[in-house]
Amino acid sequence: MVEVIKKAPWLTIIGLGEDGWQGLPPASRAALDEAELVAGSARHLALLPTLRAERLEWPVPFAEGIPMLLAQRGRRVVMLASGDPFWFGAGSSVTRHLGAHEWHALPAVSTFGLAASRLGWALELVTCLGLHAAPLTRLRPHLCPGARLVLLLRDGTAVAELARYLVDNDFGDSLMSVLEAFGGPREQRRDVIACDFNLTDVSHPVAVALEVAGTGLALPHSAGLPDSVFAHDGQITKQRMRALALCALAPRPGERLWDIGAGSGSIAIEWLLAHPRCEAVAVEADPERAARLRGNADRLGVDRLVLVTGRAPDVMTDLASPDAVFIGGGLSDELLTALWNLLPAGCRVVAHAVTLESEALLGHWHARAGGSLLRIELAEAAPLGTRRGWRAAYPVVQWSATR
Repeated sequence: MVEVIKKAPWLTIIGLGEDGWQGLPPASRAALDEAELVAGSARHLALLPTLRAERLEWPVPFAEGIPMLLAQRGRRVVMLASGDPFWFGAGSSVTRHLGAHEWHALPAVSTFGLAASRLGWALELVTCLGLHAAPLTRLRPHLCPGARLVLLLRDGTAVAELARYLVDNDFGDSLMSVLEAFGGPREQRRDVIACDFNLTDVSHPVAVALEVAGTGLALPHSAGLPDSVFAHDGQITKQRMRALALCALAPRPGERLWDIGAGSGSIAIEWLLAHPRCEAVAVEADPERAARLRGNADRLGVDRLVLVTGRAPDVMTDLASPDAVFIGGGLSDELLTALWNLLPAGCRVVAHAVTLESEALLGHWHARAGGSLLRIELAEAAPLGTRRGWRAAYPVVQWSATR
């Protein structure tokens, strides 16, 4: 019988609150007492008493500290992080470079938990976001009257920028609870309405608990956003057709879409809004439309979009494989043939056609590859003299199939 000897992890990741040593449980204190090296930011290191261990101040930017930490393998090392290291914290940035046997973690109460406990909010109903290095536009899908959010922010300047962002998006009536150094002796909470924000002395570390109010547009969570949400020059899959396209594309968490002939990017953007782990590649040949598409994505808070300016199929060979493809522009037999040869098995393909020629092409591919072929005709009531009548849009043929 072979005896398996388990080696103790060399790295302990400790969650540290603003109360420093006093707030640490016995296990975290013991790990610090036994450590040969303690790594952390200057702020975290300053919260600890004098220790026997060597100290390593974490550099800025954060990524530069990871090789320095990994070089300490073989020693007993403690890494300090704020609160819960694996909730918008530094933990996963480090552990992705380690084997499961090399580390263990001793988390503390997160800032999100502290904020909810002070405000009496049910944390499971609160949207929690880390915006230290992320754009404020990531808030956009979450802004609706009555929503509650807790946001980790970089510094006082970012808090002022948040107030301006809320005002610019017609959510200036939102209540901002500015939470500074929460959980420690310097803890401070100040409440201010976004449109009246006038704080000039907000200090790091800071979070904001936000109660959203105002007349801004709340983005629906159903497929088919209003066309007015997107800047476009007419090259856009219209709202109702977009809803039908997204229904056929069927986005799932973690999947990747290719949006070919993306125009305004409405399909790719709504795909990304379907789930935080969705990804999208938008292919658009026109540089002006591509720039407009990027603006739409930024404004609507989706940042997992790769924009490729070029003509399909020429630019597709080096792209990461998709789970679904939408063809909204540039439809041709050459494109479909190249796609069919390139796509992995199981990939979902959806294409729209308006002209007789492109309808015939989709009919040919339906006969060849199967799937579903729909002819969609929509009409909307409109004035007709002194009365009303039906104003028909061009019919659209939708082909959807699985590779």
